[in-house]
Amino acid sequence: MRIAILGGGGAMGGLFGGYLARAGNDVTLIDVSKAAIGAINDNKLTIEEKDGSQPSFAVRASDDPKSVGPVDLVVNFVKCYHTEAAIKSAAPMIGADTAVLSLQNGWGNAPRIASIVGEDRVLVGLTYHSATLLAPGKVKHPGVGMTYIGELGGKPSKRLETVAETFREASFDVTISERILDEVWKKLALNACTLPTSALLRFFAHELVAFEPAQLEMAAILSEVVEVANTQGIALDYAERWNAITSLLEKAIGGKASMLQDVEAKRQTEIEVINGAIVEAGKRVGIATPHNQAMVWMVQAAEQHYLKAKAN
Repeated sequence: MRIAILGGGGAMGGLFGGYLARAGNDVTLIDVSKAAIGAINDNKLTIEEKDGSQPSFAVRASDDPKSVGPVDLVVNFVKCYHTEAAIKSAAPMIGADTAVLSLQNGWGNAPRIASIVGEDRVLVGLTYHSATLLAPGKVKHPGVGMTYIGELGGKPSKRLETVAETFREASFDVTISERILDEVWKKLALNACTLPTSALLRFFAHELVAFEPAQLEMAAILSEVVEVANTQGIALDYAERWNAITSLLEKAIGGKASMLQDVEAKRQTEIEVINGAIVEAGKRVGIATPHNQAMVWMVQAAEQHYLKAKAN
């Protein structure tokens, strides 16, 4: 399969791109980072696995979608605030039969993509793999988990089966879901609990469950997420989500949340489409979300502070 990875120079894009290339797919990593492109093309892509091994992957990296041409699948890993620009720039790679799969964090990416390429092209997904960018062309892979994918409309399709099988052949565990939006909300619950707390406390993933005050705050955030989801007909169970979240954190030794990576690098975060999405949904259905609102305010304050200092 011919595959283009948007945001391929990042941690998750590199991880998926590397594995898919190793399985024999024709993969191009698309990124705007000259440093990432140079490192990957000159020295291959290196993934530091949990067992300490560091395999290298020969995969092409480029900042020019025109040089790639039409592909079978575009996988989008860019930050939410770059979605529209990334999809528009990917136009030369989108042919008559190209599918576009969003594996991004947060809520609302699929409608943004559909507004540009059409709903019929869009696949929606999420993954519980975790990855950290150590340096241009070098990714740490501390956490392994399930990847869920589905059609935006929910119905199964032949192309969905093909994508799932391609990912499985690349060593990803994949589940096809006819209720993919429920699965997106499950991942949104995880992110809402862990990303802002990690970013504000500067904790690694496993440290979030090592200290009771952090657990109490995550539990309060999760309670709000579950209430907002259930009111909208999204099937979320508090006990199931709490057990899943704490179990994942305990296993992700040394894992660094994407929002913490953003804060450390003094980049814009995705707080608006994570906890901000919970706040906005709560307003629509009349449910107070003070813990999620507090996370939004505090992360935005930190973000505005360092972005202002960076600009001066």
